[in-house]
Amino acid sequence: MILSRYRRIPVQVLGGILCLGSRRGLKVTIVGAVGGIGQPLALLLKHNPHIDVLALHDIRNTSGVVADLSHICTKAAVCSYDGIKKLNPAMSGADIVVIPAGMPRKPGMMRKDLIDVNASVAADVAHAACAVCPGALLAFITNPINLIVPLVATILASKGCYDPNRLFGVTTLDVVRARTFLADELNVNPKDVNVPVIGGHTGITILPILSQATPPFRGDEIERLALIERIQEAGTEVVKAKAGLGSATLSMAYAANEFVGSLIKAIKSTDDNDDSIKEYAFVESDVTDARFFSTQLVLGPQGVKDNLGLPDMDDDERDALDCMLPDLMDNIKKGVELGEDMK
Repeated sequence: MILSRYRRIPVQVLGGILCLGSRRGLKVTIVGAVGGIGQPLALLLKHNPHIDVLALHDIRNTSGVVADLSHICTKAAVCSYDGIKKLNPAMSGADIVVIPAGMPRKPGMMRKDLIDVNASVAADVAHAACAVCPGALLAFITNPINLIVPLVATILASKGCYDPNRLFGVTTLDVVRARTFLADELNVNPKDVNVPVIGGHTGITILPILSQATPPFRGDEIERLALIERIQEAGTEVVKAKAGLGSATLSMAYAANEFVGSLIKAIKSTDDNDDSIKEYAFVESDVTDARFFSTQLVLGPQGVKDNLGLPDMDDDERDALDCMLPDLMDNIKKGVELGEDMK
């Protein structure tokens, strides 16, 4: 009798949803789970010891991914949801919804070219969140982040379920890249490097604050500008290297796993005075004239606990901030307008 309680057997749930395992506790949903980011992200999250239910949603073919993941000897039960009609069941009761769904970049494509396809995906998730998991933490990877997050905020607000502390654009990859590239320059372990990266998530709106890097960057002006450009154009670097066969998927999955892992730690935290869980993310903000902006945040059980604001900057970085703000604010305005049309 005791043994039977812990048997892991396939369970066919009503509505044709395949679940392998039958636990219910902390639930994380991945929307876009079969894609180039979704599958490695699902693999990484399957290893998280705090996840009890991992729900995978995509247009099709999630059952095969679920079957594959279910053979991994970790506790999370994995569930398969195919098609737009299964989006609500996939997200129902979720504590965290992470969204890599949408069309990836291709060579020659600007991030803004993605908006026509990816805006509809984001809108569907926003409507579903209001309906079945209004208290969930929503972590959007879908590009272009600078437009998608304002779009989603607008839809959520129109439905009366917008909490700015629970909506995130995942910019962790910019920080991961900055740490990696600077570590290469310094010939040190990237884990020992910290670089603030603020702003948005495309081109010049990505602003690495090298003056505050630790260990310090000692390069000359040409080397500094080259490093900043590489961080800002790192996504294009991968798109070109893959020669039309994809965009940054594995590194994005790694970064998203880091961010979701921090959200989970924050949800699980029982210490009201714990300010140790920190991540950068694109959120509603008042630290600049841009309504949405990425800075370092303190995370808690309800999402954003505190916004740590702008880091110290040198004159060049302040000039770069002033230069990029109009572009970022234009992105945000377009996202809000799209949200108004789709609410």
